Amino acid sequence: MTVPIYDRRPSSEYEVVDRWDGGIGWFAHPTETGRRTSHAVVGEDGGVWLIDPIDAPGIDEELPALDDVRGVIVCSNYHVRDADVFAARHDVPVYCPPWLSRATSQLDASIEPETNTVGTSGFELRRCRPFPGWSEAIAYRGFDETLYVPDVLGTSPLFTVDEERLGMYLLCRFVPHRAVFEGLTPQRVLVGHGHGIFENASTALRTAPDGARRRLPTELRSNGWR
Repeated sequence: MTVPIYDRRPSSEYEVVDRWDGGIGWFAHPTETGRRTSHAVVGEDGGVWLIDPIDAPGIDEELPALDDVRGVIVCSNYHVRDADVFAARHDVPVYCPPWLSRATSQLDASIEPETNTVGTSGFELRRCRPFPGWSEAIAYRGFDETLYVPDVLGTSPLFTVDEERLGMYLLCRFVPHRAVFEGLTPQRVLVGHGHGIFENASTALRTAPDGARRRLPTELRSNGWR
């Protein structure tokens, strides 16, 4: 049987793939090749913030060990996922910048007005537009040097080639987007597709765009135009 890139059926199980003192990351569909990752991250002043979450049976049992849920953050035009479901279940708002117009048009939950920092999460959002029609929010917070990248970078096999630990999405390799990451020195990089990076994260972030174009032919052979 062919394994789908993205399994659109309701989840039947989940797998925790990232776990650290300040949060967890999980696959709601562990066998899909796209490896969509959801995250629950403890805020700067406590409380849990769900980032681009996909629902799965039993996942709410993981959250009380972190804290009460304070809000849901949507960081990509294509990551509305189950934001409405979690917002309704925990009676919390959704945070989604207005320039993610495709995402905001699909959300039913109450959307909080944009500020430089998302609630008490500590995250600040940077707009990433690698080319027309693509828009996402890079989330970074300095107090624990955590970076979240929804789509332009990832660690799943669809993103990485050769020795890459963190790779750039195929279509973004033609003109690698670097400016949005300037000045960031993360201790951990969380991604919307794949496991997080918790060792030498700043090095991985620096080398991902630097080698993106050079490895484009390999990426085309491996993952191009399926």
